[in-house]
Amino acid sequence: MSASLMIWLAGVMVIFMAAASSLRVYVDRPSVWLLVLAIGLYTAGNLMMVRVMRESGLAIAMSLSAVLQLVLINLIGLLIFGERPSTMQVGGITLGIVAVSMIVWPQGRQG
Repeated sequence: MSASLMIWLAGVMVIFMAAASSLRVYVDRPSVWLLVLAIGLYTAGNLMMVRVMRESGLAIAMSLSAVLQLVLINLIGLLIFGERPSTMQVGGITLGIVAVSMIVWPQGRQG
């Protein structure tokens, strides 16, 4: 993946994390505006994912997005909302980190 694509993906993740966080707040304090905000953010994030899919392929883009969202939203849950995953869940998060590392690991010449 190119550096510019990784920066673009980081921006997409920021948008997805804001969307997920707004839905978490919505659970505690239901408001139609929080719901509209979350839907708008998810829409923007998915539209931005088109570039990532175009440049890296569907399988890579969606795998990266899914695993990065898994890891990042767990960090938000831990640090902002005070949630605590079980030992088994921490193991799954760790496997997710390993999976992302393997997906984006630089590859030698293929041929």
